Amino acid sequence: MARQTSHPITLHTLFLLLTIFLLSTPTLCTPSPKKKDCYKTVKPNQSIQAALTAAKKGDTITVEAGTYTEYLTISKSDITLIGKPGAKLVSPSTPPSKPNPCTGLAEVNGTKVDAGICIHGKNVVLDVYKPELQHRKFISVEQRVKNVVVSGLTIQGYQGINVAVVAGSNVRVKHNTLLDGGQYGFLSVGSKDTLAAHNAVKSSAGLLGIAMCMDDYTSAEFSNNDIAGYFIALCTQTARGVVKKNTVKQCCIGPFVDPGIVGARVIENTVRDRNPACPPGEKGVGAGIVLFGARDTVVKRNVVEGIRNGGFGVGVFISDDAATGEKATGNVVQGNRLKDNDLDVLSVAAGANTVQGNTCGSGLPPGDMCQ
Repeated sequence: MARQTSHPITLHTLFLLLTIFLLSTPTLCTPSPKKKDCYKTVKPNQSIQAALTAAKKGDTITVEAGTYTEYLTISKSDITLIGKPGAKLVSPSTPPSKPNPCTGLAEVNGTKVDAGICIHGKNVVLDVYKPELQHRKFISVEQRVKNVVVSGLTIQGYQGINVAVVAGSNVRVKHNTLLDGGQYGFLSVGSKDTLAAHNAVKSSAGLLGIAMCMDDYTSAEFSNNDIAGYFIALCTQTARGVVKKNTVKQCCIGPFVDPGIVGARVIENTVRDRNPACPPGEKGVGAGIVLFGARDTVVKRNVVEGIRNGGFGVGVFISDDAATGEKATGNVVQGNRLKDNDLDVLSVAAGANTVQGNTCGSGLPPGDMCQ
């Protein structure tokens, strides 16, 4: 291995480096009292996508109240998209004319579907779609899209995904209402430092797929979201991903930490009232929090209640994954409050996991680990 040799840096060298940096840094739109070019407004009967296409790095696009029927793509960094109250994005009846990295990110019955808003990097490479994985997996990207903010919009009725982030960095999706996303309400794939916070992610069309899923390269956080009407509320496929202070109602499963995921944090969430449309019985589905072949997960200070499924509903469920061979070990379930569940804590994992200091319901059956 080559050894790096240090050299003294003179003041003259620092000046030259600073000059080169300033000359090579892309120019951002910088507002001033006499310059309003950084701020764009889209009104009804105008195109949000046209404003995004014309935008420069640093621009803020504000969408006035109204209904906008279009697909949006954001591939430029440092763009802020803000919806005023009443700004609503709805799905067109036909797919977008030009595919993007979100086209076919998910499929429905073998048909590629799109995202209402696709935030993506440059020259993204994804694996082929595999139905058992629910979405395509990230392989590589030439350049990530950075520092994008989407806020204040109602986004409704996209058959695939309401909002998707593919190969992003420091993307913020917050204070939006995501309704009736068929496969996903929100999905982030192959990204870094994604934050999805203070969103309402709900179904008005019966039980749908996955409300929110992080399948990121690193450092994703879902926090303070309000979720209802999905099979899985919060899927965690990111090492050390953070799921905290979310409210989940009327779903089949709340937070679900996937096989092989290490170090996830499931903290201070509230999960209640299993959806009666979920598959029933012993072979059915009903769990507040699931650790499925996950390792070293911290599950603390959550409230899980009302998970009933004819005696088979579970507040916190820990299991190995036979399909992948991943073992659920090293997980800590501590300081949670559980009540009115058929079972509060059930582990069928072969490895060692810690369950301690939880507040449990009364009259629990034998085998419940909460006590």
